[in-house]
Amino acid sequence: MFPGAVSDPDAADYVVVGAPLDASTTFEPGTRFGPDRVRHYAESFEDYDHRTDRRFTDLAVADHGDVGPTDDVDSYLTFLEGLVGDYADGGATPLLVGGEHTVTVAGVRALDPDVFCCLDAHLDLREDFAGNPLSHATVTRHALDVADRAVVLGARSGCEAEWERATETDVTVVEPDDVADWEPDFDDERVYCSVDIDAADPGFAPGTGTKEPFGLTPREMHRVVRAVAPSAVGFDVVEVNDRDDGQAAVLGAKLVRSFAFAHADG
Repeated sequence: MFPGAVSDPDAADYVVVGAPLDASTTFEPGTRFGPDRVRHYAESFEDYDHRTDRRFTDLAVADHGDVGPTDDVDSYLTFLEGLVGDYADGGATPLLVGGEHTVTVAGVRALDPDVFCCLDAHLDLREDFAGNPLSHATVTRHALDVADRAVVLGARSGCEAEWERATETDVTVVEPDDVADWEPDFDDERVYCSVDIDAADPGFAPGTGTKEPFGLTPREMHRVVRAVAPSAVGFDVVEVNDRDDGQAAVLGAKLVRSFAFAHADG
């Protein structure tokens, strides 16, 4: 159980859903261990948040547990989409914990946001990767099948075709040097907020599959998550694996909690 997630899922305002999919990782696997590691490293956090004057145990957070992956990724995403949608229909804000970034596709399809806002080292705008249209490298493209536009913060990697696609009017790329000054402009739009932990510089979060140097600081990521949270209908942290001493997982866990505090306060 995610520490402090003490509510009944049927009566919760927030529901943590573990999604340990590890099917299309292209360099260092291990995202199947992400949900358990995020839960484990959240154990040390104080219940109280001084920024919002709230306690995590008072936020009505529940933990659904993990949705175990199958060999059929398409079917897995369909099931996950239904589960996330059911919780949203019941009035809860879903908090997905991956697993590879592909699980975000289910969250976006379930919640039908106007804007997909993502912290990510990679553009993820490919049509497919290695012939796989449901690769973790295609997530932003899939999100744009649902959302009107995408905002990708911290992107510093992509193929030539992805960078060309990113020049179109429905994509905004905020490169790492500009994230510190970025402010959301969502007005009344419904936003899905996704955090690929590789948005962080690997010096801060080495436990991820496809590392990219010259990334974001945890403080920058924290500010963005808190700023986006009041507009968000759903949230996820993905791409945490087991190949570090907990740095990526503890950052991911803190961002889950920070989102919930800021969303409840918004």
